[in-house]
Amino acid sequence: MTDQTFQYLAMALYMAAMLGIGWYAYRKTSDLDDYMLAGRGLKPGVAALSAGASDMSGWLLLGLPGAIYLSGLIEVWIAIGLTIGAWLNWKFVAPRLRSYTEVSNNSITVPSFLENRLKDRSRVLRVVSGVIILVFFTFYVSSGMVAGGVFFESSFNSSYTLGMILVAAVTISYTLFGGFMGATFTDVAQGILMLIALIVVPIIGFVQVGGFTGLTDSIRAIDPSMLEFVAGGSILAIISAAAWGLGYFGQPHIIVRFMALRSPQDATAGRRIGISWMILTVLGAVATALVGIAYFEQNPQLTLEDPEAVFLALSQAFFHPFVAGIVLAAVLAAIMSTISSQLVVCSSALVEDLYNMVSKRNLTAKQGVVLGRLGVLVVAIVAIVLASGRNESILALVAFAWAGFGASFGPTVLLSLFWRKLTMPGALSGMIVGAVVVFAWGNSPLAATMYEIVPAFFANLIVAVVISRLTWKPNAEIEAEFDAAVRGVSERKEPVTVS
Repeated sequence: MTDQTFQYLAMALYMAAMLGIGWYAYRKTSDLDDYMLAGRGLKPGVAALSAGASDMSGWLLLGLPGAIYLSGLIEVWIAIGLTIGAWLNWKFVAPRLRSYTEVSNNSITVPSFLENRLKDRSRVLRVVSGVIILVFFTFYVSSGMVAGGVFFESSFNSSYTLGMILVAAVTISYTLFGGFMGATFTDVAQGILMLIALIVVPIIGFVQVGGFTGLTDSIRAIDPSMLEFVAGGSILAIISAAAWGLGYFGQPHIIVRFMALRSPQDATAGRRIGISWMILTVLGAVATALVGIAYFEQNPQLTLEDPEAVFLALSQAFFHPFVAGIVLAAVLAAIMSTISSQLVVCSSALVEDLYNMVSKRNLTAKQGVVLGRLGVLVVAIVAIVLASGRNESILALVAFAWAGFGASFGPTVLLSLFWRKLTMPGALSGMIVGAVVVFAWGNSPLAATMYEIVPAFFANLIVAVVISRLTWKPNAEIEAEFDAAVRGVSERKEPVTVS
């Protein structure tokens, strides 16, 4: 068999495995709560790996190594900020959100939680939240499909359209039928695959370039400053890069994993597993880039046209074609895990947060699941149409969407969990201001000096606090739920188990 045949075989086995997991999840899904939140029965390890895989996307295996390959360790500050943000999210948000969403009318989406938490009878807050999620994530999903098309185009010399449709078809299939559980279980498999690839590739590469001495000597021969964390970077640039971590508190596809935990207490184990996975994979990505710099410096007859393909190039140089195909599948896993998670969140926004509000009739369990699947299909079709034009601005929107969600929902989620006096007008005003500042700042010359999430996050926070203080009135129901949520974090109870 040819090298490419081996790689096709590896990719086919990976795709078949994902579809098999989706079918298993389909058999376990019986109602809308199962479809959207897996019946609140995720074990901490499952939730942790799922959150990590759905979070990192292709950025971990393509974007980060490519940035370090070009500029050196100065680019590590984004990864440092994200790791700190993820730890804080697991430590403080996860247990309180798991407890509060159950106490507050068993909320299964972020918009429904905010409405129930703040007793918004007008439903405006839920509508605005749902629309923000739907609009941003439709483009977010589209960007993932674009990445899938580019992946197949660069790795297998196939057409962009064929690659995009293949990635879309497989991801839609297991998400459509398996829902949240299907997306989560495939995330676990994909997270493990990503971890193994990011450990094996740099270790083999480290040996290939002559160990630590060979690595550092080769990099210094190109540019000694590439091994420095602050070379060529201003304080503002470092703060701006590290500020990516602020976005974690408002990412619906990540924090929904916290809501699906068996109990608030599971967040402790989830944090340890999730952050360990994140540290190992980030270090692997950084090491891959450094090995790549040294390897191509030592082998000048080889060329790397696209720095973001350094991980792919090293895996194809070091391994048998079949093993290299498995490593390629790890990159595809990173892309697909994020798409599937975002599709489920879009579906929940469409069905739970928008359709249920305008519909006068109550859905049966079966109707809810069917409608949820239709929601996945509708969002996916729109995303495919957007991706078919291979619009580069869609890919650029990933960073913009991260800032948009982080600044719109982040302060609102934190205040709703830890401040009794947050009000609906305060939350709504803050969310709108956060979104507007992201848009205005991100499309102005100021974006070159500071990532838009920083001013937008704090603008939301300030506006929400000021408006809430002006509009706050005592509410016994809110007080009782807040106290119950706090107790739920410390009280141990028998966790739910998904059979």
